[in-house]
Amino acid sequence: MSTPVRVLVCDDDPLLLELLEFRLAAKGFDVQAARDGGEAMQLLESKPPSAVVLDAMMPFIDGYEVLRRIRENPTLKALPVIMLTARKQEKDIVGALELGASDFLAKPFIPEELVARLIRLTGPAQ
Repeated sequence: MSTPVRVLVCDDDPLLLELLEFRLAAKGFDVQAARDGGEAMQLLESKPPSAVVLDAMMPFIDGYEVLRRIRENPTLKALPVIMLTARKQEKDIVGALELGASDFLAKPFIPEELVARLIRLTGPAQ
């Protein structure tokens, strides 16, 4: 039996976190949740996931800074990161991709689309 794909979901909206935890777990993913950028960095360093779903606007350390730190870290730099954010102006999308985001999904979004994008980046959940 293979190990489930661990996904770190970072968002300061508790309802969205709960929804994503439920949907991703139902598809076989092992989900970790972070409510701010500081918590995300702690989880990334202590228990690196297979992929990250990252909100841009979070307390303490925003998602763009978390992404920049991921890409600068030799251990984490190849980690697939999907930016999931309400910020959807061209500069936000291009900025995230230039920082090294693997994909970008604007809120509101279709949860099954996020699942499909995660599978494309990581392979099946189990």
